[in-house]
Amino acid sequence: MEILDSIVIGAGQAGLSASYHLKRLGLRHVVLDANTAPGGAWQHRWDALTMRDVHGVAELPDAMPPKLDLRRANVAVPESFADYEKEHELPIIRPVNVTSVTDDAGTLLVHAAQNIWRAHTLINATGTWTRPFLPHYPGVETFIGEQFHTVAYPGPEYFRNKRVLVVGGGASAVQFLGALRPITDTLWVTRTDPNWREDTFDSDEARIAAVALVEQRVAQGLPPQSVVSVTGLALRAQEQEAKDLGAYERHPMFTTVEADGVRWADGRFERIDAILWATGFRPAIAHLAPLKLRSDHGGIQLDRAGKGTGSVKDPRVQLVGYGPSASTIGANRAGRSAARGVKRNLDNFSQLGARPKILTR
Repeated sequence: MEILDSIVIGAGQAGLSASYHLKRLGLRHVVLDANTAPGGAWQHRWDALTMRDVHGVAELPDAMPPKLDLRRANVAVPESFADYEKEHELPIIRPVNVTSVTDDAGTLLVHAAQNIWRAHTLINATGTWTRPFLPHYPGVETFIGEQFHTVAYPGPEYFRNKRVLVVGGGASAVQFLGALRPITDTLWVTRTDPNWREDTFDSDEARIAAVALVEQRVAQGLPPQSVVSVTGLALRAQEQEAKDLGAYERHPMFTTVEADGVRWADGRFERIDAILWATGFRPAIAHLAPLKLRSDHGGIQLDRAGKGTGSVKDPRVQLVGYGPSASTIGANRAGRSAARGVKRNLDNFSQLGARPKILTR
């Protein structure tokens, strides 16, 4: 069985960037994508999300991103990614649902139902979309209304004339409230006070500072926080109407869920027709468990004091879309960093006579 230089798992923004740079370095690799079509997680986003809301998610190396206009992101981004894959002839295989990655005497085995691939190194680019986080509250199973997580958000029109409880303190919750409040009644609850940002977050300095906070965590092997969680929240022009209608009056978390609403510790009750859980995601890395990459703190420690993409425990493994690169700020650049990390690792192998010399263009 052929042993590849590397395998990329995932064909979203970070995975395509990694494949592009691997190819430029002349490295034999494949990209295994669980989706049936190009577009990564963006093909599954809700119809109301437009390109002006995606903040550079479609930026890829050596390519012009699609315009930030009012086109649906779940159409424009997949079209852009599909064109990119064809133009650069990236070696993508789909659909492949990777179930685990194991070690066989120094060779990495990537397992899926239909095949096993072998490689000297691995770039994991599975992101977070397939692992939505849904907290549990007493009585939630008794609620007779509808419940949705961000991953299954059907769009604002679905909730017209329904009283919607939005749970979560992130950017998605703010956007949902902005779309919902003008057409229906909403209630917003968060665990902590929202972290509102006064500046526009447009400067490079502000972005670098935000990423640095996430880097500090992965450098210590702590579970990563999203970049958005440290940048703070800001309202866009299209959310001003919702603000004027009182959408962003925040309430503390309830303690229990009942059949037709939620109740707080002081006895206060609010009737609700639907709950929208904008409670975020966790890294989709369960398939890496056999490699035992996690630190004692529960996260995967990354090299270069958290600025790199390589696993400290196993340098053969690079992670993009994890920690600092789990955002539109860093995913594109992380692909280049990961490809370079792969080449360094392969060069070390080559010096030991463990693999053929790296191919060059």
